[in-house]
Amino acid sequence: MAEPGKGAAASTKTAPKVGNWHEELRARGYRVTPQRQLVLEAVSELGHATPEEICARVQQTARGVNISTVYRTLELLEELGLVTHTHLSHGAPTYHLAAEADHVHLVCRGCGEVTEVAPRLVDGLVTALDQELGFATDVHHLTVFGTCRNCR
Repeated sequence: MAEPGKGAAASTKTAPKVGNWHEELRARGYRVTPQRQLVLEAVSELGHATPEEICARVQQTARGVNISTVYRTLELLEELGLVTHTHLSHGAPTYHLAAEADHVHLVCRGCGEVTEVAPRLVDGLVTALDQELGFATDVHHLTVFGTCRNCR
């Protein structure tokens, strides 16, 4: 990162509200740059988006922003707890706002549709993994692959 002294400890905090991201950056000694603002706005608008999709959206407004700037910005925003990522396929991770990350992803292998469901729907799995293996599950990064109702 271009700004030293910033660690990953931020990931243990509750996600800041989107409207407070300017304050969150400043409170941690970061500047609010146009690139950071554009990346966060793109993540907000696109929902689940790859860095390449985010870059394409940002470049609609700022053609000079390149993919490495987008990756660095996403990394910083994730450290600050503003965005989070998940893997919905074997490709690049997808990013979405951390404040909206309280869901499990269902990905259809047939049509590629991504459905978000409440974490309570996997409570049985989480409980079984904990009781039988002592494994604490992070359902916010959970993606379940299968076949949707329409493709079955």
